[in-house]
Amino acid sequence: MNKAATSKNFALIGAAGYIAPRHMRAIKDTGNNLVAALDPFDSVGIIDSFFPNADFFIEPERFDRHLDKIRRSGKEMIDYVSICSPNFLHDAHIRLALRNDAHAICEKPLLLNPWNLKGLEDIENQTGLKIYNVLQLRHHPSIIALKKKFDAMPDDKMHDIQLTYITSRGKWYFYSWKGDIRKSGGVVTNIGIHFFDMLSWIFGKVQSSTVHVAHANKSAGHIQLEKANVTWMLSLDSNDLPKKAVENNQTTYRSILVDNEEIEFSGGFTDLHTMSYKDILSGGGYGIKDASNSIEIAHMIRNQKPVGKRGDFHPYL
Repeated sequence: MNKAATSKNFALIGAAGYIAPRHMRAIKDTGNNLVAALDPFDSVGIIDSFFPNADFFIEPERFDRHLDKIRRSGKEMIDYVSICSPNFLHDAHIRLALRNDAHAICEKPLLLNPWNLKGLEDIENQTGLKIYNVLQLRHHPSIIALKKKFDAMPDDKMHDIQLTYITSRGKWYFYSWKGDIRKSGGVVTNIGIHFFDMLSWIFGKVQSSTVHVAHANKSAGHIQLEKANVTWMLSLDSNDLPKKAVENNQTTYRSILVDNEEIEFSGGFTDLHTMSYKDILSGGGYGIKDASNSIEIAHMIRNQKPVGKRGDFHPYL
């Protein structure tokens, strides 16, 4: 190979999306190279800020062909494919990566439906390649400190958690794939899955779930984990923002109360993708088994019938 031993070659799927620049920056900041990128939309000038020499494709067939030609040449091999495409395409794009002898680094959610996890595990075992999921909240210093704190507590103690995440979105959102629950998994998956991953990482697997409200722009409910009762609300509606957020001209509000104590994690988000990449490239990273809990939780919630404002519902309702 012509490349330096320490440098890895990447391809990227979904170059025009919101999250793609964080992956491009992570590839660059870890001293690696983006060789090729794919997106059906050609508004990808952001590539110039990171890898202006990367080949770019708008047709997945030609992109796949390009990776296949590289693989067969044995030169400048693609080591990783970063996947930033719409949620419902992740499964197919992970398979494309492994088919071309590359590891996959996939945005959340790894999959929409938990029964497809076994198929990816089989492909991993057959190829010897790895599938990584970007679970960036696990790298947030405040969340790591929270896990250490509760790991040290008695296993039989149950905690009370209130999760609130409101991130305003305009009309465009509901015309895009993100507004189609069949493609995105709805608000529970699209904006909530990282929080469900983080909470189950710290407080254990889900035991039961109740959904109080399920709309296109918001959802709320209650889940019981092994060591916590979680009352949660996720919303895209700016009308749900608390007064203090409105007064400060904030369009996003996130809050986690654990046993009535606020967990401060409003900052520290900008470098989490780079930290995730460093972890993967150093032999760590989170894989299929790590991603499974949050996928199961989101799928369960998505398929439950809302009961209305009964029982332990979120106070914002």
